[in-house]
Amino acid sequence: MVVLTACGGGEPAETAPDGGKAELPGRAAPDNAASQAVVTVLPKDGADAVATSGALKVTAGQGKLTTVTVADSKGTAVEGKISADGSSWEPLAHLSAGTQYKVHAVAKDAEGRESAKDTTFTTLTPKNTFIGHYTPEADTTVGVGMPVSINFTRGITDPEAVEKAIKVTAEPAVEIEGHWFGNDRLDFRPEQYWKAGTKVTVELNLDGVEGRPGVYGKQKKTYSFTIGRRQVSTVDASAKTMKVERDGKIIKTLPITAGAPSTTTYNGQMVISEKYKVTRMNGATVGFGGEYDIKDVPHAMRLSTSGTFVHGNYWAPKSTFGSQNVSHGCVGLSDTRGAGDSSTPAAWFFDRSIIGDVVVVKNSKDKQIKPENGLNGWNMSWAEWTA
Repeated sequence: MVVLTACGGGEPAETAPDGGKAELPGRAAPDNAASQAVVTVLPKDGADAVATSGALKVTAGQGKLTTVTVADSKGTAVEGKISADGSSWEPLAHLSAGTQYKVHAVAKDAEGRESAKDTTFTTLTPKNTFIGHYTPEADTTVGVGMPVSINFTRGITDPEAVEKAIKVTAEPAVEIEGHWFGNDRLDFRPEQYWKAGTKVTVELNLDGVEGRPGVYGKQKKTYSFTIGRRQVSTVDASAKTMKVERDGKIIKTLPITAGAPSTTTYNGQMVISEKYKVTRMNGATVGFGGEYDIKDVPHAMRLSTSGTFVHGNYWAPKSTFGSQNVSHGCVGLSDTRGAGDSSTPAAWFFDRSIIGDVVVVKNSKDKQIKPENGLNGWNMSWAEWTA
């Protein structure tokens, strides 16, 4: 006796009325047709020396993209967006230089069948690079007038691409805009001075940005700094006084000497950018022949690139302060030689000032300081700054 069984487990096949085989109830005919969607990735798989901008594109034909992921070898994802019609995807920012990326893309055809593509490529390694030297430094506490100032090591001919790669945010949030001074300096600030206690975060995503033809950024860094208490001091060159305002209250009025009639002090809002307990001041470095060369100027704080300081003065009689303007353009405060006396007006002001504090000079018979002369962009209106 021969026993016949079906390979699939012995269920009897049903017979149709015409003698053929009928489909069992609840079973659909299998559909093994391939997806009609075609995914295309540029650059091609294995490509090398790929441009960091404009080269990466993912498209779908006869279907719509549903998933696109791009990540470097460390797993850091590249942010991108699928078009509204699902036909393409492009990154929202440039790629890093000298980096391998993996692309995984999936599309569906009209029947919902999926088609996928995976590729790998490596971006170019630039021969010529640039970085940005920034101020203030990370994890510091600065005054309310401190801008974010970035000086680039190469002149930038594509400022839009570079500025797009830098993000400055604040907590609490406030609108922050950048302004270029020439082709190698970019400053960021809000419309008004920062609020005391603000935390500012700077993201430099310059790696791979083509700042000028054939010259690429090589910097990727995020850092933060904090805004301290609000201190704004006002120098009245005519009255020969400086009123120190702390958090809205005048805490001290100090007698000063400003620029002499032939060497007046700039008017305007100036930001302290450097502090030196003792420093040398040589007139030859700022255009004054051999008129002075003082090797031990005490309690000096820089207000401009061109040489304007608030500093201690031990060589003028004490009667000068509050009564005469005799300096070469600086704001002088009474002091002692060696910066060792903490009771002098200069020492008092130095000890209570930080980088980023604001010093406003008014009523001087001179022009307003240029905004690029130091960290002094506050001398531009918001409309000028954002233009």
